[in-house]
Amino acid sequence: MSRDFLHPDHEILKHGDKLPHWQQGEVMQFVTFRLGDALPKEKVRSWVEQSKAWKSTYPPPWTPEMEREYHQRFTVKIERWLDEGAGSCLFRDDGNRVILEEVLMHFQNERVEHQAWVIMPNHVHLLFKPMQALEKLVQAWKSVSAKRIGLGGIWQRNYRDTMIRDYGHFANAVRYIRRNPEKAGLHTGEYTLWQGERALRVQ
Repeated sequence: MSRDFLHPDHEILKHGDKLPHWQQGEVMQFVTFRLGDALPKEKVRSWVEQSKAWKSTYPPPWTPEMEREYHQRFTVKIERWLDEGAGSCLFRDDGNRVILEEVLMHFQNERVEHQAWVIMPNHVHLLFKPMQALEKLVQAWKSVSAKRIGLGGIWQRNYRDTMIRDYGHFANAVRYIRRNPEKAGLHTGEYTLWQGERALRVQ
């Protein structure tokens, strides 16, 4: 089985208490993080409580069926809220997007192997192979980009991550990233989409 994809019999490392994150070596991850003002706090608090309760009853890693149920219950709701474009939407600005693009790609093929990503006005979706601890990568992206943009702590504290099970799951993640701007009704110049060679082969 490819080390790119989740192996059900191999060890999975868990970190974080409030919203646990899972990593299995260099298995690909689909990660989303957002600006701190992208969602109303009351909505987020309720969502986190419900998601945490569901995960305590059905802890990851999940079967494909369980993962679909989780996403139908929780991910779809968050994505819909994000796509509504709430908050400051700092990344509608070309200059801010260029800063984040440079930060994301700085250690390409050294600490991370990006497959595809999209910078939306108030959030980011990334598909990549982590070559170091996942939390360190995300922390670095947030910290360095916030410092360079110069507006203080712009990012949410946490992030959402999903390990990629197989090629079909990978292809679906690529398609999601690719289609997100259109789904959110964005125009050229309001987002940045990047795809590597492997992602570009996905139809």
